Amino acid sequence: MSSPPSKPVADSRAVINEIVLPNDTNSLGNMMGGRLLHLMDKCAAISAQRHANRVCVTASVDNVEFQAPIRGGDVVVIESQVNRAFRTSMEVELNVWAENPKEQTRKKSNRAFYTFVALDEDSNPIEIPAVDPQTQEEEERYAAAAKRREVRLVLAGRLGLEDAANLRDDMRAAIQASPSRA
Repeated sequence: MSSPPSKPVADSRAVINEIVLPNDTNSLGNMMGGRLLHLMDKCAAISAQRHANRVCVTASVDNVEFQAPIRGGDVVVIESQVNRAFRTSMEVELNVWAENPKEQTRKKSNRAFYTFVALDEDSNPIEIPAVDPQTQEEEERYAAAAKRREVRLVLAGRLGLEDAANLRDDMRAAIQASPSRA
């Protein structure tokens, strides 16, 4: 069976907008982290399913950066896209903003990377289309996704550091670029 044809990043883009109500906030009036992660998972799932044309499940969540709080009354804007697809899994990047409708401001709040796996009708992993980056920014995200995947696999004990080619290349470049300590 041949591999599915590659797809552009734009085909996987998703955006969710939601107002932050009192029930979504903690005692400080900020959106609760768990509530935000729930919305992020939904947005990422939409991107993954658009890319794979299949049901997809969350395999991992890493590097969630909480940069600024989202206040009650703000509009939370979550944008996601598939950066790179591997055989049956894909990395989805999420960026989150808090919009204050009264002040007409928008600030970056969060960033995260989720890994999703596409499933067939029997809930077994299935091969998915490759990602076809179209812009320089998409090319950079595509390359960085391979490095993050290697880090995840090394940390999980599923890949030896000696087999992490992208990480080895980065380490060699860093060593060569550093001044000698004579």
